[in-house]
Amino acid sequence: MTRKLRTIFSIFALVAVASLIYAASQNTWTGVISDEHCAAKHNKASAAAEACVEKCVKGGAAYVFVNGTDDKVYKLDPQTEAKGQGGKAVKVTGTLDGDTIHVKSIEMASK
Repeated sequence: MTRKLRTIFSIFALVAVASLIYAASQNTWTGVISDEHCAAKHNKASAAAEACVEKCVKGGAAYVFVNGTDDKVYKLDPQTEAKGQGGKAVKVTGTLDGDTIHVKSIEMASK
């Protein structure tokens, strides 16, 4: 019985550590969804930016994220998470890999 308890405890501890590592690797950024053609030109949310970004995306451009802190532009993966968010102020949660954010979620930024 003691051996089983140790095994169960060990598995639980490994899962807990793995969960903490995964949670620690998640980051959150606040900025604006733009498109790859205009990029940091749309560093502020506006109705004009919304119209431009969505027009460019319909024309084949990919969504990108413009960090509100330093105007750095990041690719977004998957693109579907940004659909309909073009030109809007958002909070992006995910993991960073080079210049690509692997998106977990995108939500409207609080004002």
